[in-house]
Amino acid sequence: MEVAGAEEALSVLNYSLSHIKWRLKPPAKRRLEIDVLALCTEMRPVIMVDYGGMMPELQERLCALLRFCQQESPIFEHLRVMVIEDMIYLIHFRALAEYVKSSLNSEVELVLVNLEQDPLKMVSLAEKCSLVADLIRVQNLFSVSFPLIETNNELSSCRTIDSTARANAESSSDKTLTSQSSGIIDLSSCMQDTQITVPTLNGWLLGYPVVYLFGKEQISDSIYNLSTKYLNIFRILVRNVSSKKGSRLEELMSFSVPYELSMGGSKEPWAEAFMGKMQSRWENCKQVWKVLQLEVSECYPQAIVL
Repeated sequence: MEVAGAEEALSVLNYSLSHIKWRLKPPAKRRLEIDVLALCTEMRPVIMVDYGGMMPELQERLCALLRFCQQESPIFEHLRVMVIEDMIYLIHFRALAEYVKSSLNSEVELVLVNLEQDPLKMVSLAEKCSLVADLIRVQNLFSVSFPLIETNNELSSCRTIDSTARANAESSSDKTLTSQSSGIIDLSSCMQDTQITVPTLNGWLLGYPVVYLFGKEQISDSIYNLSTKYLNIFRILVRNVSSKKGSRLEELMSFSVPYELSMGGSKEPWAEAFMGKMQSRWENCKQVWKVLQLEVSECYPQAIVL
């Protein structure tokens, strides 16, 4: 996307907000602008909308906004509204399909922090445990719901669980396709029959390189284990074409990692690999995002809401 395209996207977005009479407070409106630009430039495939109101009104407004934006400009053609239980997201359909494929092919370096034990421990998707298997099942469901159309049959090389898991994913996908006809992708069923929790799903879905892993039966213990730890907060900061001259950098995304597992900060191997991928995306739209940098700060132990 070039600068003109970004400016058009923001202009259409603001016109559409006015047309549907959605009056957002300035911080929420600015957050929406950054998130929409991140999707349109494919810097992020998924963003979670946890501002601008409560469900179900928030869902109605987002759907109305996106419908009007798509009528006004083709820039928004790949954007969709997705819901999972009581969470709502804006997604870039093709970018999410590519991200899911990369995850299944192990092209995305994902580090899992097991919160069910203390001291905390980092594990990989190669770990032989039921929670990891459940996460991969969820990824398979997403791969069916977000197919990446290719001519060279590359998708057949994606890691799979077994034929039963794939069949279950396809069955769930039938419900998803039905909901797409009403303008919403509903993947609420992806959490059924697994021990995967919302923070684990969101950690992977929102593109964090480090994801907290714990089961539904261990939520209270996991919250306690994390609440007693110092954290490093990793923030990806940007400045885009709509930023005022001399303004501060703004947050594109952020995630936390226990300090004891990330003492190297931005020099951690997984952090460098993550920034390498972000830099690759940035190269395709650096006219829009003038600055991209990683900031790491320390957070004292505190009550954590997962």
